Amino acid sequence: METLFEELKRYVGFGEADGALLRTVHPLVSPHFDAIADLFYRRILEHEGAKKALEGGESRVGQLKVTLVQWMHGLCLGPWDEAYFERRCRIGRVHVRISLPQHYMFGAMNVVRGELGRVLAERATKDARLLATQAAIDKILDLELAIMLHTYREDLEAQQARYERLSTFGQLAGAIGHELRNPLGVIESSAYILRGRVGDDERAGKHLDRIGQQLGLANDIITTLLDLIRDRPLKHGEVRLSDLVASVQESLAVPAGVRVELDGVAPLPALIGDPVQLRQVVRNLMENALDALGDAGELRVVGRHDARAVELAIEDSGPGVDPAIKRRLFEPLVTGKAKGIGLGLALCKRVCERHGGTVRHETRPGGGARFVVRLPLPGGHA
Repeated sequence: METLFEELKRYVGFGEADGALLRTVHPLVSPHFDAIADLFYRRILEHEGAKKALEGGESRVGQLKVTLVQWMHGLCLGPWDEAYFERRCRIGRVHVRISLPQHYMFGAMNVVRGELGRVLAERATKDARLLATQAAIDKILDLELAIMLHTYREDLEAQQARYERLSTFGQLAGAIGHELRNPLGVIESSAYILRGRVGDDERAGKHLDRIGQQLGLANDIITTLLDLIRDRPLKHGEVRLSDLVASVQESLAVPAGVRVELDGVAPLPALIGDPVQLRQVVRNLMENALDALGDAGELRVVGRHDARAVELAIEDSGPGVDPAIKRRLFEPLVTGKAKGIGLGLALCKRVCERHGGTVRHETRPGGGARFVVRLPLPGGHA
């Protein structure tokens, strides 16, 4: 069966002959890529609407120019296979994530099209094949635009469906959470009264202890549910992630067969945030890692930072994340645990985003899972 990429190539008429022309013209146009990248981002920064969607603003333009130059090299050199298609799909997904309106894609592509066309026009009288090459460039740029728009639409629809699910979940969780507080309060009061009447009955005491533990668990679940749907004000203060990691590590029951390693955490600079909520993020991720490991394995907490943000990576040598749930990993009620209810990662995502940061999942080299929290430094951008 024809893949989507093959269908798009057929639709714009891009074939092997076009690819050969692009490779041939690459030495001619590549010296101009830096100048094209300069013009590309100068146009963006002149337009307030496009500039707002630019992650990191002007401070990140230098890095983005390098990425654009690499993109243009790939444009001319290929190979234009399924791996190429997947790499280009990520661009459309990023556009959804940063809320870039679709019409900016056409304007941006026209900057590249116009500049490459200008370079070719200057040489057209010297080499007649350059006229055919212009058609090849038009085809590959049309193909790029088609991929971006397809993945943009696909991810935007998925995002909208996710928002609808979250909205429904929030209404349901709020109603259920508040309704459950009352019967749980009655159970807790009754257990307290019974504890005073059982005396030295050891067996009855154990059952009351068990009831107390389960009440605590139920209340924790309800609190997490309500934290997901309400905007609990952030209590800003100076936060050192090294202190949070040390505090969480002391509170966790780490099996004897699990090795915990910290790398680069102590030198991380302080940031501004809510220490209680950020501690919960670290605790959730470290607990998940321990759950994945079981009785043996390695849990690593790795810190790094740049001028804009700090990153804390929590990774384990366990079985990794089930591919079936990767795309919905941070949604409520999505979990790979046998006994989990899927609230921990959703809460992590919400807390990080409220701090202007992000949390993402990565496949750990050699197996296992890796979750990376990125939080902005004062005056920075995650």
